[in-house]
Amino acid sequence: MQPSINLFGISLKTFGLCFGLAFVVSGAIVARRLKELGKPPDWAYEMVFAALVGGLVGARGYWLLGHTSQVADDPFGSIFGGSGLVWFGGALGGAAAVLLWAWRKQMFNLVLLDLCSPALAMGYAVGRIGCQVSGDGDYGTPTDLPWGMSYPHGVVPTNVVVHPTPIYETLTMGLVAWALWRARDTFRPGVLFAFYLCFAGLERLLVEFIRRNEAVFAGLTEAQLTSVVMLVAGLVWLWRAARNGGLRREDAMAATPALNASRA
Repeated sequence: MQPSINLFGISLKTFGLCFGLAFVVSGAIVARRLKELGKPPDWAYEMVFAALVGGLVGARGYWLLGHTSQVADDPFGSIFGGSGLVWFGGALGGAAAVLLWAWRKQMFNLVLLDLCSPALAMGYAVGRIGCQVSGDGDYGTPTDLPWGMSYPHGVVPTNVVVHPTPIYETLTMGLVAWALWRARDTFRPGVLFAFYLCFAGLERLLVEFIRRNEAVFAGLTEAQLTSVVMLVAGLVWLWRAARNGGLRREDAMAATPALNASRA
C-alpha cells in the first residue's frame, strides 16, 4: 500500500492523485466524443473543471454527512482537512456541476448524458485504483480465495485477508466503459445513459454484499440503496424507450414512417 508519495518534498495523497487522474481520463474520452459529434472539443476542459470542483465538494460533503460527530468536534479541520473524500459523493457532485454547465451552454439534453456515460464509467474505474493503492478502507470482508489480500499499511490498515473489492470495481467498470464506448453510435439518444445507470447500479449493489459497510435499511447499505434507485431508473428508462420506438437508432427510424402514416 502507498497512501502517499513524496514529490520534491511535498507529500501527495495517492487517492487524490487518482481522483484527479480520473477527471483527466474522463475529459479525454468526452473530448474525442465531442469531436465526433461536431462539437467544440474544448468544451471537455470546461466540463472537467466543473466536474472537478463539483466532485471535490460532493466527495467532501458526502464524507462530512457520514462523520457528523467528527464535524461537531472540529468543524474547521473536518471541512478543510487533507483527508476524507468519498468517491461516490464525488461522482454525484461532479454530475450535478456538469449538468449546471450544460444548462448554461444550452446542451442540457440526452446527447450530453450519452457522451458522458463511458467517461463516468472509466472515471469510476480509475478512481477505485486510488482506493486500492491507498488502502482507504474500501476493501471487502474476510475471504480465503487465492487472490485475497491484506492492507497492513493502508490508510485504514488490516492484517486480515479480505476481498480486494477496489480491484473488482476497477475491472468491472473498465469493461462497462469499453462496452458503452463501443455502443456509442448504436442506440437512440438517452438509451446509452440508461444502460450506464443499470450497469453502475448493479455493480455497486452486488459488490456491497462482500464489502464491510454496515446495513442501514432492509439489510442494505447506504450505497446499495442509491444503487437500487439507479438500477430501477435505468430499467424503467429502457422499458419506456423500447415501447416508444425501440432502443436502437434503426428501430426508431423504421417506426417513424408507420407513426406518421397512423397520424395521417
